[in-house]
Amino acid sequence: MHTAPTPAALAVVIRGQEALLVRRRNEPDAGLWGFPGGRIEWGETVFECAVRELSEETGIRSAARDYLTTIDVVRREEGQVKHHFVLTAVLCEYRSGVPEAADDAMETAWIELTDIANAIIPLSEHTASVVRLAMAFLQGPCGDSN
Repeated sequence: MHTAPTPAALAVVIRGQEALLVRRRNEPDAGLWGFPGGRIEWGETVFECAVRELSEETGIRSAARDYLTTIDVVRREEGQVKHHFVLTAVLCEYRSGVPEAADDAMETAWIELTDIANAIIPLSEHTASVVRLAMAFLQGPCGDSN
């Protein structure tokens, strides 16, 4: 039984008008679409974790660019905490690769940003709000793309 939250990183990769998502193989969120990510290892930075998890789950090479947000995900069953993750969403720059599902991902795809923002597919909690943050971040303060 855990007595502290599990720190984890999410890799948010935007390419043109699409974001890279994976469909989770394991609980929590099995069968739902979300950003590649996972637990931060001892001695690993959040940026290093995001880049590593992205590579392990999809084969995509990237560079971490900036922090987007931090999210608490607490799931309870019968009043008891079942899962508690503190997820840090990291904006990552796509470098190379063709996504192939591996590790915890059973499927991976480039999905239209508007489809994610409008939750057209079954998404993990917070995925739509994180993609909206990424879209705003990339627009910049004057509406110009960085």
